[in-house]
Amino acid sequence: MRIRNARVFNSYTQTFEEKSVLIRDGQFAQLQETEEEQCRPVDQEIDARGRWMIPGLIDIHMHVESSMTIPTEFSRQALSFGVTTVVADPHEIANVFGLAGIEAFMASEPVMDIFYGIPSSVPSTNPDCETTGGVIGLEEVDKLLDNPQIRCLGEVMNFKELVSEEDTLIRQIVALCKKKRPLLPLEGHCPKISGADLAKFIASGVNADHTQQTPESIVEKITNGMYLEMQGKSIHEDTIRTLMEHQFYEYFSLVTDDVMPDHFLHGHLNQVLLSAVRCGLPMEKAIYCSTFTSARRMHLDDRGVIAPGKIADFVLLDSLEDWTVHQVYKNGVLVSEPQSGYAIAEKPVSFPPEFYHSLHHRPLTEDDLLVRVSPSAKSVTAQVIEINPRATFTRLTTAELPVENGVVQWQNRGLALMACIERYGKGGQIALAFTTGGIQKNGAVASSWAHDHHNLIVMGSNVPDMVAAANHLLAIQGGYCVCVDEKITACASLQVGGIVSDQPLAELAGQIEAVRAAMEDQLGYVHHNAVMSFATLSLPVSPEVKLTDKGLLIGKTLEFIPLIKEEHA
Repeated sequence: MRIRNARVFNSYTQTFEEKSVLIRDGQFAQLQETEEEQCRPVDQEIDARGRWMIPGLIDIHMHVESSMTIPTEFSRQALSFGVTTVVADPHEIANVFGLAGIEAFMASEPVMDIFYGIPSSVPSTNPDCETTGGVIGLEEVDKLLDNPQIRCLGEVMNFKELVSEEDTLIRQIVALCKKKRPLLPLEGHCPKISGADLAKFIASGVNADHTQQTPESIVEKITNGMYLEMQGKSIHEDTIRTLMEHQFYEYFSLVTDDVMPDHFLHGHLNQVLLSAVRCGLPMEKAIYCSTFTSARRMHLDDRGVIAPGKIADFVLLDSLEDWTVHQVYKNGVLVSEPQSGYAIAEKPVSFPPEFYHSLHHRPLTEDDLLVRVSPSAKSVTAQVIEINPRATFTRLTTAELPVENGVVQWQNRGLALMACIERYGKGGQIALAFTTGGIQKNGAVASSWAHDHHNLIVMGSNVPDMVAAANHLLAIQGGYCVCVDEKITACASLQVGGIVSDQPLAELAGQIEAVRAAMEDQLGYVHHNAVMSFATLSLPVSPEVKLTDKGLLIGKTLEFIPLIKEEHA
């Protein structure tokens, strides 16, 4: 195949040059062919005059499960935006099914290249802090290290146990990776960690972070040897300016981390790239940090650049400014042509029957959600999770609440009640918390997609709607739903492990879009990404305070705090 007259991106000079490109056996063979080469017949010749030719985008920090779909359906959609390679951390499916979940994902055969990271923190903290369906320990890590699909150790989240002087599991996992695969990148998760704590984190060998950044954190982390993976919520004019002023182009990549299914219909890594450009990053640098630096970080040395001997993954764009994809090629083969609707067929995937029956808890009753205290109590001081409308961070506040007949009266006090219900048949415990800043109207929202343990969570302004929402998800074996006046007004079915769906993405996206709209309009949920905000209220490694099935937990110290303090007359 010969691509003629394209504006070809040169990763080494970070410029566009009008050239012709020869492709043989799935690899780039030559740029700007000699007269002899130009005279040789080829099986296919494409005149790309006026179009831009760039390497396929590479996303090195993301989770397929965040799009709530299966690998092959993810591949079909991501390819249409020019994403040809990803490195996925499958810690969501691992939290539900352990090694079996990871292996089921890895057994699928998507058209795009999906490499994987070893989930390092399953559970994200430890079994004393949260209950999961699966656990990834040394035996599982050792087995996964033998698999060539593994390109990194997935995000290490448990700061306390990583920097501990004790021989904790995460320290043992890091040591095993260093011993068995010394060049394996060790990925991290370290929001709001700086100074001596950051030094300890990096000294452990975990030297990348994808969490929300500020100009100050960018400078501190990169100058201390940390590689940054800049996701959408870190892209602002001030952070981009900082990266440019310090010429940090070799030390960061653009990544997605999480893309909800309804957002996924409209873009993927290309949207993060365009956002960075709008904030001032030159297009050439944005492409460079979405292809070449990403490939280098993960030692994917056979791709990320249009050069002889590299895999012929590339995108032809009609418009560079708004990323209008004309065609996408994988290994030199046309795999997607969005404007014509063409997409190469993905192989069908099947999962074990038990993957479709993974929620094991009796139906809830209203009595399960009563906050009971001593009959003699007249009031209580309640610990409250305050939801940030612009981020997934939370903070701890308090509220004074009256008590009647030993039951806390929280309704009509500007609060919502949240419950986290153990769903794996490992005790069935139900933990409760109060929240503020989320639901503002009458109703409830429930989900079995709850970072990262994926127990069943429900939040509402009244108990009957909470019970109805939770029981609906137990009945359909997982998903997201909104309930008002004990009627389900929106629902997305996630029948595989309670976290992903094998239905077409467009159908799933429509369901999630309806849930999002119902959360915002019917429940008055205040957040720029209501679906993600709710799902992270149970993520104990995210600052500051979150709710697991074991109770209210402070992320940095892994200390539980009581829900209420009683005040007796």
